[in-house]
Amino acid sequence: MKRTLQTMVMTTFVVMITTTFAYAEYMATTAVGATFPYFQFGCLVMGGLVITSLKHKFSKIYMTEAVGSFALYAVLVALFTAPVVEIVKNLVS
Repeated sequence: MKRTLQTMVMTTFVVMITTTFAYAEYMATTAVGATFPYFQFGCLVMGGLVITSLKHKFSKIYMTEAVGSFALYAVLVALFTAPVVEIVKNLVS
């Protein structure tokens, strides 16, 4: 029961972060006029599925480790989207 509950909590966290990423990228791309980053969104979804399945398969992985690793992965994926790259280019130059 504990394993199923932890998997559901992890799945909820992944869905919330992925939805937030999609909304933020949609708002950023409509403001700039760019296209939505479907590849990065797909990578984020696949990463969430992998981390959730690993959490379900291996009970020794703590919930905070799984949530933290997905949060860091989401930040890493977000860094390589077009709006963020444009902001970094503007800051550097």
